[in-house]
Parts: sequence; C-alpha cells; structure tokens
Amino acid sequence: MSTKKPQQTINQKRASTDNSQTSSAVLGVAVGEDRYLVPMTEVSEVITIPKLAHVPLTQPWFLGLANVRGNLYGITDLGVYLGKDSSPFNQKSRILLASPTDKLYGGFIVNSMLGIRSLSEFTPVKAVRKKLPQGAIKPYKDAEGRLWQELSLFVLIREEKFLQIARG
Repeated sequence: MSTKKPQQTINQKRASTDNSQTSSAVLGVAVGEDRYLVPMTEVSEVITIPKLAHVPLTQPWFLGLANVRGNLYGITDLGVYLGKDSSPFNQKSRILLASPTDKLYGGFIVNSMLGIRSLSEFTPVKAVRKKLPQGAIKPYKDAEGRLWQELSLFVLIREEKFLQIARG
C-alpha cells in the first residue's frame, strides 16, 4: 500500500507536466499579413483545402461545406471573419479543423502555416489601444520583434456571429 501511493504521485506529476507542456504548445499561422498563435489543444487536424460545397446566401466569410471523414465542417475564411480583406489562397494555405463539442465542427482557412511553437518562446506585450479581434487572447512578440496574437478557435466557433451564416 505504501509503494502504490508514491507511484500514483509520480504518475500524477508526470501527467500535470505533460498537460502544461501540451497547453503551451501553439500553432503559428499567417492570415494575410497578420500572425496568430492557436493553442494546439484546439486544433483537431490540419488539412489541405478540399473541394467545398458552396452554400448560397451566406456571409462573405463563409466559404462552404467540406466533408472530412463523414463529418461536415463549415469552412470560414479566417481573415475575412476577423474583419480583414480577403487574401488569395495558394498551395501553402491550409484549413485548421476545430471541434469543441461532438456536434459543433468548424474549419478555418489560413494563408500559411508557421510551425508548432511554445508560448515560452514569446514575450507577452500590453494590448495596443485598438480593439482586439474576436477570440483574441493575448498579444505577444517573438525574438525578432514581430507581433503575434494568440487566438482561440473555440471562442470563435461559439460566437453568435459565427453561428449565423445566413446573409441578413
């Protein structure tokens, strides 16, 4: 009995260390000229852009539906959704799939992938006075002085605006 408790404590410590390392892992992406850090825990998969089923009379940021392994994902142009001008997509563009619940699926097109990073590589900065985009968590700077914005896809997916794709 006494040997079981220390082993459980060691395993619990390992689990908490693994969780903290996982939670600080972020995916760097480019959306137009802007750079974002998306928590890896919110990205279920990264895919190339498949053929999308167009849905008429929807918001300009809603690009259509994609069937990914039997699940329908509404695909959003992340830049346009965040209030930026549309940027052309190319071979480097990808879709970040996110599914915060079993019944809520969303895909966000980004212009390019900038790699998996650790938040410890970045320095938090005070938010500038301009309004941050929806889902924005915190601004950071990298070692080269470039500005990055941590962004939550789960927050975006749950917004009323995101759930109302019909043009009104």
